[in-house]
Amino acid sequence: MNSNPNLAEVASLIGNPSRAAMLVSLLGGKALPAGDLARAARISPQTASTHLAKMINAGLLIQESHGRHKYFRLANSEVGHALEALQTISPPKPIRSLRESNQLHALQFARTCYDHLAGKIGVALTDRLVEMNFIEKSGKEFILNAKGKTKLHKFGVTVEKSPKSRRCFARQCLDWSERRYHLAGSLGASLTRRLFELKWIENLPDGRAVRVTDAGIKGLSEEFGLHLTIE
Repeated sequence: MNSNPNLAEVASLIGNPSRAAMLVSLLGGKALPAGDLARAARISPQTASTHLAKMINAGLLIQESHGRHKYFRLANSEVGHALEALQTISPPKPIRSLRESNQLHALQFARTCYDHLAGKIGVALTDRLVEMNFIEKSGKEFILNAKGKTKLHKFGVTVEKSPKSRRCFARQCLDWSERRYHLAGSLGASLTRRLFELKWIENLPDGRAVRVTDAGIKGLSEEFGLHLTIE
């Protein structure tokens, strides 16, 4: 536990527009190469390398090597949660093109927030889990009750917290686009992995937006009573 956090140092790192753009690009939970992050921030590879080194030293990012290639990802779920929280209090950026408008619309509808489902679909699915009495709100977290454990276990979700994990099990994460809570933590991550495994959701290219497949529309309706209108 950090008893004397240096908020100003972290804030100054995140507050740089180029570094902020790279961090947001990594919010989908994927590891990306430096070249992709440089393009996202619209800076040179050399400048990107300097920024990446600073964020690694500060504990915001970690570097992975695959052969001769280096990839970067958010250091942990806490970094992702902090970035998502900052987005809820950030003013909107101006939309300068139809492409940017379409990308924003897709993100608002369904996206990954680090490793769990967010956006309109993430919030709607969380609401259904509450309405069906599978999870209950408790402070800043959700509680998975016995009924929910049985249902989600049968669905293929990990319903027990690992004793070695320091991560929250079922966190309420405030969604920046919906301004309501979606399910985060290791339970939210396991549920999202299962949706990907079933091919009910799939990643859209060039970003962290996801789309709900035809199988997902049918499955979410049958399993959770979530009736979607795809926008």
